[in-house]
Amino acid sequence: MCSRQGMALQRGMYFKSPPGHGIIFMPHRPNAPYADALSSDGTGLLYEGHDVRRTQGTPGPKAFDQPRFEMDGKPTQNGLFAVWVDDLRRGKVLPAIFRVYGKMRPGVWIDRGLWLLKDYGHCKKGRRKVFRFRLAQADFNSSTPHESASADLKASRQIPSRIKQAVYKRDKGRCVICGGADQLHFDHDFPFSKGGTSILPENVRVLCARHNLAKSATID
Repeated sequence: MCSRQGMALQRGMYFKSPPGHGIIFMPHRPNAPYADALSSDGTGLLYEGHDVRRTQGTPGPKAFDQPRFEMDGKPTQNGLFAVWVDDLRRGKVLPAIFRVYGKMRPGVWIDRGLWLLKDYGHCKKGRRKVFRFRLAQADFNSSTPHESASADLKASRQIPSRIKQAVYKRDKGRCVICGGADQLHFDHDFPFSKGGTSILPENVRVLCARHNLAKSATID
């Protein structure tokens, strides 16, 4: 992901103004530090802002309101997100674009595509206030200027040849379930229809026709 994005990725949220795109990491695991959630139809995302930085000798980050500004007065990532939405509400800017990565399992992240930042709130959660950012899945078939500039980032169901080659070599040309070597298919481990990517080998595997069909029959 670092080489793909051309930057070191050490935080969970990165803002960049259009026509560029920011980045959001969304781990799904029990006791995750932030309450992020996809809508039931997969087209909406509620993303919680990030806490103050942990410093030695102070209470844990969960004891403080999520900050809009750093100690030196510069905006935090929360602040950059919020300022953009404030300008969006005034009609001064278009929605900011974000590529969202979801964690499937330790060390494996999937590309959930591009999303547009639409709104936010700074709301009470227990004894403190947290940011909640609302994003909507991007549709880059439309003709708005900043979306057209990002058309090359659009996800595709078709698996590129280079990805097929890498996956075939990794899986040794056999179904990963039964070891069969005939009637092979390339399958999205996390379904494309639910946000799975075609452009990372980690989300593609080799299945025989029988197990590929069996998997399809179990997906709602």
